[in-house]
Order: sequence, then C-alpha cells, then structure tokens
Amino acid sequence: MKVLQINTVCGVGSTGRIATDINQILIEQGHESYIAYGRDFPKNCDTAIRIGTKMDNYAHVALTRIYDKHGFGSKKATEEFITKIEKLDPDVIHLHNIHGYYINIELLFDYIKRANKRVIWTLHDCWAFTGHCTHFDYVGCTKWKKGCFNCPEKASYPASEFLDNSESNYLRKKEIFTGVKDLTIVTPSKWLTGLVKESFLRDYPVVVINNGININVFKPTASTFREMHHLNDKFIILGVASNWGRKKGFDYFIELSSFLDEDEVIVLVGVSEKQKKELSKKIIGIIRTDSAKELVGIYSAADVFINPTLEDNFPTTNLEALASGTPVITFDSGGSTESLDETCGLIIEKKETIEIKNYIKRYREENFIKSKSCIERSKMYNVENQYREYMKLYLGEDSKVIQKEDLVKSFL
Repeated sequence: MKVLQINTVCGVGSTGRIATDINQILIEQGHESYIAYGRDFPKNCDTAIRIGTKMDNYAHVALTRIYDKHGFGSKKATEEFITKIEKLDPDVIHLHNIHGYYINIELLFDYIKRANKRVIWTLHDCWAFTGHCTHFDYVGCTKWKKGCFNCPEKASYPASEFLDNSESNYLRKKEIFTGVKDLTIVTPSKWLTGLVKESFLRDYPVVVINNGININVFKPTASTFREMHHLNDKFIILGVASNWGRKKGFDYFIELSSFLDEDEVIVLVGVSEKQKKELSKKIIGIIRTDSAKELVGIYSAADVFINPTLEDNFPTTNLEALASGTPVITFDSGGSTESLDETCGLIIEKKETIEIKNYIKRYREENFIKSKSCIERSKMYNVENQYREYMKLYLGEDSKVIQKEDLVKSFL
C-alpha cells in the first residue's frame, strides 16, 4: 500500500508530528509512505515532498491579506504537485491541514474527484467548513451553519487586512469539498465531530481518532530543569503552546502571575522573543522548542499543567503532560477536557483567572491527583494504538462511524 499525506508542515508542530508518526508506523509495517508539505523544513521523513517555494507562500499570503482568498492561491505550485501525485499514484491520500498558504484547494479537489482514490481527511480545526476562520468559539459565531458573511474573525488567522470574502469563500468551499466519492473525515475529538455533523460536510462518514503521543518518549524523566532555573523549592505551574496568543490563554497567565504565592512560579514554553522580554519576574519564558527530550524534562519537572485555552480541538499538550506524570487543569473549551477524568485533571467551567488560582489552591490542598493516575490515563492515547485505527481506514476495514445519536449518548 502506498500512502500520501498532505499537511502544512512535516515533522514540526502538533500536526507535523502526527504526520511523521503515521509515516513511521506505515514504514514499520512495510508500506510506502510519503508526506507532502508546504512550509518550513521537513523532519523525520526521508520521502518528504515540498509543495511550491517560499515565494509561492509569500504570494499566497499577499492574496489572503488583501483579498481574503485563502486557499485559492498557489496555482502553479499545486499544478506541479498534482503532476507529482499522478506519477506517484498513491492508493490513499490522507489530508491534514490544507490551509497555511501553500496549496490551491480547488485544483487539489478537482484532482481528487477525478482520481477516484481513497481519501482520509483529518480535521485539526474548523477551517474546512467556514468562510474564513479556523475557530469561532471565542466570538460565539454560528454563521458557518448556513452561510458565512461579515466575518467577525477577519483579522484572525488567516488574516485579511482589507476585504471580507467570507461569503464567497464559504460557497466555493461547499462546492469544492462536497461530492467526493470515497472520503472519510477523521476528527480528534467528539466535540469537533458534533460541529462537522452541523456543517455542509455532514454527509461524509466521520470517525473519531484521538491524537496520540509516544509514551516511550513522553514519560516521567529526570532533568536538570529545576536546578538550571533555581526552582528546587518552587511549585511550578506550566503552560505549553506552539504560539502564545489570547485564544491560547496567554493573558490569563499574565494575570495569574499577580495572584501567585511566594513559593509558586509560572513556566511558559513557546513564547516569542518579544513576549519573553515583557514577562514579569514571576514567569519564566522558554522559547519554542521542537525537542521532545527537552519538553518531557520540563513537563516532568512541573507540579501542574494549566491549559486556559479558549478554542481547541484535542490538545496534545494535555496528553504530553499526563504521560509525564503531571496533572492537568483546563478550561472547558472545545475538546480540551475529553482526555481527562477525575483521577488526572480538573475542569474549570468559568473562564476567569481567579478560578485558575482557586483550582491550583484546591489541587495543592487536597493533593488528590496522583502521578500514577495521570500516567495510566495517558496510555489510552498511545500513538501506536491511535494510529492503528488509521491503518484500518487506509485498508478499508470497518471503523466506528459516529452518528448523531452516538454524539447525544456520549454527552449524556
């Protein structure tokens, strides 16, 4: 079997690592595997295929910033890529993020519809069924259910600084993305499945396959992190993100720092150089790292992991923390709570900074969450088990297709 995955990046970031994890499992099982990507440098894949160039990316960015036509640039790059696909002749095409300034969705799906291949599409966000945004929870928008217009998230990724083309984008995407003969949608969370079932993608079969992690890598690990930062006598409150912004909860950590006790400190991984310079003395900023070894050392050194996300699908950071023996406290946002139970985490329904502080205090006083429980919970998301489900989809074997009645039962 020959599988081609398509994603914005290869081997970096959460979606990039998911793609390379699947790639590794395919190779171990004797299959041919390729990852096509559009940006940055590939990691952990010897058969990576670049789509376009940096100049193509820049041109696509300009089209988005001015005309709000994200996904409709990169025509030449996509035509050249489709020629490569035709020569490669994969049995399965597995789409991940097809936004990110690198591919033309109209040309790609024209090819998909005529090629008659098995197509798997893992949705890591909501962009596939909106006229612009990747998430809409923050602003409480429901226009995507019937038709987008006057987008309240126009200035958010993929940002447009001038025109609002959300109405046209929505209609074009609906026409482009529907009508594929053999397409199965995968969502990492039941929360996102529920949204898909309300969108114009509702007629496709949907399977929930949670994001997975390598529990042989993410596990309690001795490190010198505390010694390096003089934190041996501190209670470490950890936050991790690829990019910190308001929707990831950055402002909550800033506010939380003013409520800390003398023996408490915040560690934020993934901050920019600019953000790091602006942090208070009660927050230690760590520039983004793609080193799993470095990350697991930080997770293991922390006392609690805080995820004040306002929009999320099924964050792997929660899983990485649990596997490292660190309990999770998260807002009740999107699918962020689905990886937790009462033995390994706490869920904050009221999205306020003082509530985060109260929950940290509760955890410290009661200390009812044990490292062992967190580790046991994380085993449910062992990457090998999760991606075995992808193998079934690739081979056309039966998988649990989520119906509306299943979603109703799961939330009762």
